[in-house]
This record gives sequence, C-alpha cells and structure tokens, in this order.
Amino acid sequence: MPELPEVETTVRGLTPVLAGQRLTNVEPRRADLRKAIPVDLRQRLTGSTVTALRRRAKYGMIDTDRGDTMIFHLGMSGRWRVDPAERLTHDHLLIETGEGRSLALNDPRRFGFLDLVETAAIDAYPPFMAMGPEPLGADFTGKYMHRVLKGRVSPIKAMLLDQRIVAGLGNIYVCEALHVARIAPTRAAGQIGLPRLERLAVAVREVLLAAIEAGGSTLRDYARPDGELGYFSKQFLVYGREGEPCHCGGIVQRRVDSGRSTFYCATCQRN
Repeated sequence: MPELPEVETTVRGLTPVLAGQRLTNVEPRRADLRKAIPVDLRQRLTGSTVTALRRRAKYGMIDTDRGDTMIFHLGMSGRWRVDPAERLTHDHLLIETGEGRSLALNDPRRFGFLDLVETAAIDAYPPFMAMGPEPLGADFTGKYMHRVLKGRVSPIKAMLLDQRIVAGLGNIYVCEALHVARIAPTRAAGQIGLPRLERLAVAVREVLLAAIEAGGSTLRDYARPDGELGYFSKQFLVYGREGEPCHCGGIVQRRVDSGRSTFYCATCQRN
C-alpha cells in the first residue's frame, strides 16, 4: 500500500500539472471505488480552478476556488497517470485542464477512494478528526511522544502505527525508523526514555525525507505520476531483508505482529 512518502511524491508530481489550472472536464468512469464516488463530483469540480495541492497523512487533497476539496486515497494499487496516451480499463477518473493536460486515476484493485468536502470544513472530515500530528511537522517531537506514550505498555511499533499518535506512518517506514534509532519494535512504548524518543523522532523524519527524495518505494503496483518507479526500496536497511546481514554484523530477523511483518536486527535494536 502506498505510504506517506508515496502520497507526498504523488502530490508533488501532480502540482506542476494542476496548480492554478482550470478543470475543463472531470469525468468519473464508475460510480464507486472502495466507497461511492460523490454523485455531484463532476458538477462541482468541472469549471473550477485548482488553488492548491496538499497531503494529510496518506490522503492527497486538491483544493479549488469554489471552496471544494477533492480528497483521494490510493488504496493498495492506485496511481495517477499524467497525459496518458490511451485510456486503460482501470482509469476510474479522468481530468482535463485548460492548458490541455490530462490525468487519469488508475486503480485496478479499487481499494482507493475519492471524496469531496468543503475546504473550510476539512479539519472536521471524519478520518482527520482523531489524527495525531504529521511526522514531518514541528509538533512531532520526542517530548510529544514522551507525553502521549507515558504509561503505555503496547509495543512502540504498534504505537507508531496508531494514527491517533502520529498521522500517516506505515509498516515499511516504521520498521526502518526504529532500526535507525536502534530501538526494538517490541519495546513497551511507555518505558522508552526521552533521549531515545528524541532520537526516534529524528529517525522518522530522516527516513521519510530520504524516501520522498527517492520517489517512494517500488512495491507491487506503485509508480510516480510521471510513470517512474520509486527506488527507496534499494536503500532499505531491514525491511524485506530477513536473513541478510545488518550493517552492525547481526542478522535481520522477521516476526509477525497483528498480521504485519516486522523486520529488525536483534543485535543493534535492543530493548
């Protein structure tokens, strides 16, 4: 599933194509993806001008001058195609701009979704209301984690994946950040001291920024809007490397927690 860096990369790739552009045609090609596409999406967006593109957690947002924001989630296999040469079977939304550019939202598995909300009410959008701070924002610090994790006995990995604690982190980048910070994924979150949590906050930021710079990770169906594949997977330190050597001389191990694979090195990631 595309995670925060993949969505950030997508938003950055769409910005030169859409920002400031009038949408001359917005055409849903089916009634639903994971959930129903708003029936008035075409009417409300066609003729509007895009004022901004942004991201919240793993959601992309396209703001317009009519006070509407289209929210998109890429699900398992969604991706935007820029100026496609042909229409594909799973191009479920088509957009054309006054500059003559075109976009297609392609999602073979249809686990993604589209929604339309008033821009002024975006903070009240149900998935956003209970979210924690953005991991790349100024509010996500070691002190913040020390406060919200106090007394928590759940493993630190589970806490980082909890969207109420921090918005947008997924399995891949949590595994990588915990390794960089040298913290065992099974460590009780409330037992980690402030200095280690400060180190973890820095590690989360470094891993995400490196992944964004690399265009995300090429896993399964993900590709950037320009069609290029992200290459951060070539930089993985532990994720997907079970049985391979860690840089410290240990061996990368894998365990399964709540149906997710956790990759770590028991030698350098200590409790």
